[in-house]
Amino acid sequence: MGVLYVVATPIGNLSDISNRALEVLSSVSVVAAEDTRVSGLLLDRFGIKKPLVSYHKFNEKEKAENLIERLKEEDFDVAIITDAGTPCISDPGSVLVAKAYQNGIQVVGIPGASAVTLALSVSGFDTTSFAFYGFFPRGKKEQSEFCLKIKSDTAKCAVFYESPKRILKTLECLSEYFGEDDICLCNDLTKKFERIYRGDVNSVLNDVKENDKYDLGEYAIVIEKKEIAQVQEEGELSLEARIFDKYIQGYTIKDAVEELTKNGFNRNDAYSAGLNVKKYLN
Repeated sequence: MGVLYVVATPIGNLSDISNRALEVLSSVSVVAAEDTRVSGLLLDRFGIKKPLVSYHKFNEKEKAENLIERLKEEDFDVAIITDAGTPCISDPGSVLVAKAYQNGIQVVGIPGASAVTLALSVSGFDTTSFAFYGFFPRGKKEQSEFCLKIKSDTAKCAVFYESPKRILKTLECLSEYFGEDDICLCNDLTKKFERIYRGDVNSVLNDVKENDKYDLGEYAIVIEKKEIAQVQEEGELSLEARIFDKYIQGYTIKDAVEELTKNGFNRNDAYSAGLNVKKYLN
């Protein structure tokens, strides 16, 4: 059997690619790439001549089956890469990796760049515990659920991605839920317009508005939650977090309030918390 290599590539600055990644890409039988045009430029830059096959979220299941069959052959190795960063982290790859394990195929990770860990490392926040949430959703209801989920999570930091076209509206939304929390907003990491903003949400929003190039380059957002840190010390969740937890389990807001009341919480406090959650979900 062959070996499946999960290879991280630079998120912008090509100098960030590792010698080991180059060695693997030069030695495999084929490179499975999210966009063969983008990856072709990367391989050309380092003089690597290898067959490229398209492997993206729209053909992932079909291509995974084909690549697994090839990997079962003797001395046929595959490297999977994405347009930028580490495969399987909000990028294609997990289906292929899972099928490789199911078929007894060796999987080897080649570590490297990732916007998630880079943003956390430059945030200056307590990253003892953190959660990654992928991309910020577009729908209003989904955004409310997304923010409430972060607030009720016990991880100290939350990190997620956003597009430059939506960053202003996203920061305005975040100010409603995390107005007292600090954020680290990382723009165009390792690239030409790289900039890091840090402070409370509203001050960061104002700083972004003053930058006439704010819409160039992707964003990674890190939130350090003061409220959750306090909740963790007290060993209990807020009423809003408890109600939202019930809500995502399938309860109505009314039933969640009743459930908390039955469990000994003050009815007026529970009702008020229910109204707060309902306001966020509307």
